[in-house]
Amino acid sequence: MHVLFVHKNFPAQFGHVAQWLVKRHGWKATYVSELPNADFGGLKRLHYKPLGGAREETHFCARSFENFVAHSQGVHEVLKRLPDLKPGLIVGHSGFGSTAFLPELFDCPIINYFEWFYHPHGTDMDFRPDFPSTELAALRARARNAMLLLDLNTCAAGYSPTQWQRSQFPSEYQHKISTIFDGIDTAAWQRNPKPIRSVGGRGIPMDTRVVTYVSRGFEAMRGFDVFMRVAKRIAAERRDTVFVVVGQDRVCYGNDPAHTGGMTLKEQIFAKGGVDPERFIFPGLLPTPELANVLSVSDLHIYLTVPFVLSWSMLNALSCGCTVLGSDTPPVREVITHGANGLLAGFFDEDALLRESLRVLESPADFRHLGERARATIAERYSTEVCLPQLESLFRRIAGK
Repeated sequence: MHVLFVHKNFPAQFGHVAQWLVKRHGWKATYVSELPNADFGGLKRLHYKPLGGAREETHFCARSFENFVAHSQGVHEVLKRLPDLKPGLIVGHSGFGSTAFLPELFDCPIINYFEWFYHPHGTDMDFRPDFPSTELAALRARARNAMLLLDLNTCAAGYSPTQWQRSQFPSEYQHKISTIFDGIDTAAWQRNPKPIRSVGGRGIPMDTRVVTYVSRGFEAMRGFDVFMRVAKRIAAERRDTVFVVVGQDRVCYGNDPAHTGGMTLKEQIFAKGGVDPERFIFPGLLPTPELANVLSVSDLHIYLTVPFVLSWSMLNALSCGCTVLGSDTPPVREVITHGANGLLAGFFDEDALLRESLRVLESPADFRHLGERARATIAERYSTEVCLPQLESLFRRIAGK
């Protein structure tokens, strides 16, 4: 079987899948990406450039679709120059505009990864009244679905990482979409019984409690400001606690600067005062071994999100056996059951988040069973050992048709 993977930012969701299929089953894999040519585990990467794209004068609501077309044609132009390329299956990330024109080149089925369908109301865009969306942003959300609808119509099948994310897509297309998570490498993400108690060059004494928070960007969508307010209250209650905050001071989702006077949330929070910088460690982004070590030191991991795409970081923390306190929002509660494999509290209920945090920090050992059960949850439902065979089965079934 020869699979052509298409993703603007490969490897992303597909790299580990491609390598597993090649090494475990002897499949052939090629991938096309906007990133420069480079070797990825022996896989051949084809580089494309978008042809055109949105400009400043492009209508705000049409910019995503214009970029979608530019990327789609860029992929098409690169691949049409390779007449000997004969994939038996194409797998692409819908929303990045990669596979839309490929039925004109290849007579093989397409599987799309469907991560998110935009809704102006009832999910991420209007969940936080303190970060209101604009009317134009709501209109753009409806227009952004045009690219997804094209892929839904064209693809032979698709898959989404969680049931809740799948449920956001139009009911008339859900029969095409399977629920298969990307897969967590439980060998890489496991708790070290003797972790190094040092982060960013700063040692952490054995008698110090550690609260962790991980997010690519410190933003409202991932509740960074809520976390920091709760953390300040925890710090006031417990002098023996430090906070390790992993990620970058940037916005990956949303439009925070429009509500923070052009500052980042972190800048705004520290400008307001009341945060003791000695109690917080900001090591930036960390490679997997270092982050797994940080999670192994953690006594409590806090994960907050509006109703949106579920972060890998939460499942990585669960895989490392952390006691995770998550926001009681979908799709978090699809994975965490309160009191069984973690803890939940309302996204906006800072009193409850504080109360649950202090319970854990008073006696972390009393909550270790939650971390152990969390690890079992990942192994049983979300590990690569479980998810990759599911993807292989989907790929074989669709290619066989």
